[in-house]
Amino acid sequence: MNKYQKLANNTLIFAIGSFGAKFLSFILMRLYTGCMTSDEYSAADLLYQTVNVLYPVLTFSMADAIIRFGMDKGCDRRQVYTGAIVSTVVGLAVFALLSPILNLIDMYKDYGFLLYVFCYCSCFRQLAASFVRARGYVKLFALDGIFSTLVIVICNVIFLVVLDMGVTGYVLSLIISDLLSFMGLTAIAGLHKYLDITYFNKKLFKEMLKYSAPLIPTYVLWWITSASDRWFVISLCGEAENGIYSAAYKIPSLLLMFTTLFYQAWQMSAIENRNDSGLSKFYTKIYGAYSSLLMIAAAGIIMLVKPLTFLLVDNDPSKNFTFAYHYTPILVVAMIFQCLCQFTSSVYNVKKKSVNSLLTSLIAAVVNIILNFLLIPEYGPYGAAIATAAAYAACFAIRIFDVRNLIPFKVNHFRMFVNIVVIGYMGFVAIKEPKLTYVQLVVLFIVTCIFNFEAVLSTLRKILARTAPKKADGKS
Repeated sequence: MNKYQKLANNTLIFAIGSFGAKFLSFILMRLYTGCMTSDEYSAADLLYQTVNVLYPVLTFSMADAIIRFGMDKGCDRRQVYTGAIVSTVVGLAVFALLSPILNLIDMYKDYGFLLYVFCYCSCFRQLAASFVRARGYVKLFALDGIFSTLVIVICNVIFLVVLDMGVTGYVLSLIISDLLSFMGLTAIAGLHKYLDITYFNKKLFKEMLKYSAPLIPTYVLWWITSASDRWFVISLCGEAENGIYSAAYKIPSLLLMFTTLFYQAWQMSAIENRNDSGLSKFYTKIYGAYSSLLMIAAAGIIMLVKPLTFLLVDNDPSKNFTFAYHYTPILVVAMIFQCLCQFTSSVYNVKKKSVNSLLTSLIAAVVNIILNFLLIPEYGPYGAAIATAAAYAACFAIRIFDVRNLIPFKVNHFRMFVNIVVIGYMGFVAIKEPKLTYVQLVVLFIVTCIFNFEAVLSTLRKILARTAPKKADGKS
C-alpha cells in the first residue's frame, strides 16, 4: 500500500467513524428543541460551547502535542502520554479551585459542578482518542466515534424524552458518552500501561509545551473569527436577524465537516512522511486534488443552495428562515478559505511551527473584528458574511506563502483565481436570482467540474496504482 492509498484508506475509516456523529447532530436538533424550551436549549448550547473553549486551555492543547510527538519514531510514547496527562491534571486542579467563581455568573450558577465534570471527562477522552490516533489505531478511533454517538442517542432518549431532565439530561448524556469512551479506549488499547509518573520526562515535556502553548490562543482566535460575527449581528441587527444568519451557516458547515474528516487522515500522513524525500511532491499532488474537490463541492452547494435551505430549516414563512439562502453563498466562500487554512496548518504541525499558526490566526481575528465594525452597521448580516470570508481569505493568503518556505510544494494560482471568480459569480447569481438562474448555476457547476477534473484524476491514479513488487536484487 503506497502513501496515497494509505491516506485514502485512513480517510475512509475516519469518515465511517465520524460521519454518523456529524449527521446525527442535524437530526438530534429536532429532539433537543422538542424536549427543551428555547431558554433551556440556549443554556445547554452555552455549556457545550464553553467546554469547547475551555478544553484547549485546561489541557494546554496537549492533544495536538500527543499526535505530533507520539508519531515521532524516536520518542518514548509512555513519556508523551504521561506528560500530557500530568499537564491536564494540573489544569483541571486549577480549574477546580476557580470553579466556585462560576456560581457568581448567572448563566452558570445552576450548572457549575456539572460543567466541571463535563470538562473533566471531555479532556481525558480527547487525550485518549488522540493517543490512539498517534499509535496508528485508526479503526479503533473510528469505532469509538460510532460507540460514543450511540451512547449519546440512547442517553438522550432516556434523559430527555423519558425523564424530561432538560439541560441536566443533555449534559449528562455527553458526560456519560465521554466517560465510557475514555474507559473503552483505555481498556482496549491498554493506555494505562503508558501512564506512570516515573515516565515523566521534563525535557520532553518542555518541548511538548513549547509546541502546544501557542495553540491555546490559536484556538481562541479561530473561535473569535468564526463566532464573533454572530454577537455583532445580535447587538447591531437584533435576535431575529441573527437567527436567520445562524441558519445560513448550516449548509456551509457541511463543507467543513467533510474536509475535517479528510484532515484527520492527512495530518497523520503528513507527519508519517515528514522525512520522505518526496514530501514536496506529495503535498503538491494532495493539495491540488484537495483544493479542486473543495471547489467542485462548493460550486455544487451553491447550485443547490435554495432547495437545501428549504430542506434543512423550518419552512414556516413567519420565521423567515428560508431567507437564509441569501447569506449562504458568501459563507460558502468563507468556508473554502477556512478549509484551505486548515490544510496549510498541517505544515505547521509537521515542522512544529505552532507560533506561525498563532500569528496568522491573529491576523484573521483582527481582520474579522475590524470588518464587522465597518460592514455590519451598513449591510447587516451580508456584512458579517463578507467579513468572515475576508478574514479567512487574508489568513490563507499569508499562510500559502509562509508554509511553502517550510515545505516547497507547488500551487496553481491561476486555477485558484479562476475557481474563486466562477464560484463568486455563482454566489451572485444565487443571491440575485436573475432570469435563467438555475440554467446559469448548472452550467457554471459543470464548468467548475471540467476545469478541476485533471487535478483530481491525477491523484486518483496514484491511489489506484499498484505498488510494484521489489526484485531480489533490490531493483524494481
